[in-house]
Amino acid sequence: MKKVFVSGCYDMLHSGHVAFFEEAATHGDLYVGIGSDKTLYELKARWPINNEQERLYMVKALKAVKDAWVNSGSGLIDFLEELKQLKPDMLFVNSDGHSDLKEQLCKELGIEYFVSKRVPHGDLPTRSTTALRSECHIPFRIDLAGGWLDQPNVSSLYPGPVLTISIEPDYDFNDRSGMSTSSRKKAIELWQVDIPAGDKEKLARMLFCYENPPGTQYVSGSQDSLGIVMPGLNKLHYDGSFWPSKIESILDNDLLTWIEERIWLVPLFPRQSGYDVLSETNITAEGAKRLSDATVSCWNALLEKNVHQFGKAVRESFEAQIAMYPNMVSDENIFTVLNRYKDCALGWKLSGAGGGGYLTFVSETPIENAIQIRIRRGE
Repeated sequence: MKKVFVSGCYDMLHSGHVAFFEEAATHGDLYVGIGSDKTLYELKARWPINNEQERLYMVKALKAVKDAWVNSGSGLIDFLEELKQLKPDMLFVNSDGHSDLKEQLCKELGIEYFVSKRVPHGDLPTRSTTALRSECHIPFRIDLAGGWLDQPNVSSLYPGPVLTISIEPDYDFNDRSGMSTSSRKKAIELWQVDIPAGDKEKLARMLFCYENPPGTQYVSGSQDSLGIVMPGLNKLHYDGSFWPSKIESILDNDLLTWIEERIWLVPLFPRQSGYDVLSETNITAEGAKRLSDATVSCWNALLEKNVHQFGKAVRESFEAQIAMYPNMVSDENIFTVLNRYKDCALGWKLSGAGGGGYLTFVSETPIENAIQIRIRRGE
């Protein structure tokens, strides 16, 4: 029998995990490397519900699993030493567990790399650990274009919009990944399980103030709190202040579905500790205008459902960002992954302030090893 290796945290073991193991075991004897409590905290900024020994006990008890252990390393490739010792024939991952680093490692070691789609068993519902955690109903957010215009030192040079979408937490997005995870943690502190009913702009302002109390040295952009709290697609216009002077929201189901079908996220890696996107910046009025113009073009393309112009505008917005904030792409691995996929896409950008996280692609056809999102529609 071939040796098949999978790795993950497997906290709050559920039917989705079991279906994943069963599918992997169809390719050979299944060996499971489990992320330690320390590794899970480093990646997710939270401790597991079940500690590593309890998770190991449950995984080893499954009939699909030949053997299991707690990985000795840390980070996304915490299983490196175990992989070298086991010498498996295949590394089996699902689409939201894929990373270019894992794939490259398999090429170097001569191991087959297999990416599976998350498919529930039979008629069972799709499960994820995130969906089972009570706090997970609070959304993440993606900024489609215009990011950095919510900073007064940029929009005071030239006003313009930021486009955000509020996305359902179907995936356990890594901490420090540009998905507004820090603002989401503050939202969890405030509201625990979900965004409360009421005026969404007022609630977003409450979250913004809670995250940035008086004396805060670096004020988080308000597009984070607004992007989380306000459902649908939002155009936030900034003209030199921390809070937008105008907000336009779209909850049209047809348009939101159109966007969902054309957005693809490819996982990179969490930002490294010590990452400083604000060093060596080149913020100019010309750069701010370039960013603003690209974002207005993106908004118009979305209203017209013009996918080619949408992709072009996202790409131009990203290029304007990195011209002013070059440290967004200071890690050469970002371009390694980008160059692999960009010929298949119409446009691309990094999530949030860059440095890692996720690459967002615009494409009418599926992007290999990418995941898709659900936009929150309302209450």
